[in-house]
Amino acid sequence: MALWAISDLHLSFGVKDKPMNIFGESWTNYEEKIRTNWLNLIKEEDTVILAGDFSWGMYLAETKEDFDYLEGLPGKKIMLKGNHDYWWETLTKLNKFKKENNYNSVNFLHNNCYEAEGVYICGTRAWEKGAEDVTAEQDEKVYNREKERLERSLQLAPIDSKKIVVTHYNIGNNEEFLEILKKYNVDICIYGHLHGRIDHSKINYEKEGIKFICTSCDLIDFLPIEITI
Repeated sequence: MALWAISDLHLSFGVKDKPMNIFGESWTNYEEKIRTNWLNLIKEEDTVILAGDFSWGMYLAETKEDFDYLEGLPGKKIMLKGNHDYWWETLTKLNKFKKENNYNSVNFLHNNCYEAEGVYICGTRAWEKGAEDVTAEQDEKVYNREKERLERSLQLAPIDSKKIVVTHYNIGNNEEFLEILKKYNVDICIYGHLHGRIDHSKINYEKEGIKFICTSCDLIDFLPIEITI
């Protein structure tokens, strides 16, 4: 059994106007690259963390073909909301959609936590002030809510357990989020969101004893990363 991570798949099987290759040649046929790499690496008993931006669908119904693709791949999946996952609903509605469509390998990380391979997986989307087109009041409200959600998720894990936090945004340079990670003795923080040509030393780093790992699929050559503690 092993633990893997990949994020920002930006699938669009159900919406036909979102080609990712406009962002660079590496995105050409990337869905098949991911499928091939996934099948070569991941076994049915493994767990895969997806740190947001799974689908371009605007509504849950528009994501069905994307979830069909994901369900066809081996392993248990633990999925988090990203800033482009506009289709995301309440956990009750997400689980209803999952049950109706027999997406038995998919789990949603939202005000909860999961145990896999002896590690507790906690998290929330997080927030980056000023990054989205919202009012200052909304910005502050969402920021505070995301801090609360992270802490609530971490409180569900045993105190002395090994912990991985999953976020969509990079929170390693945010002192308030970092203090929460330190408070609960988090070992690793997995995130996504970033794309393009980026110095890998700036996105994969260690701070206050916590490893930060970026798993945006184009930055990892569409190869899921094995996570070890």
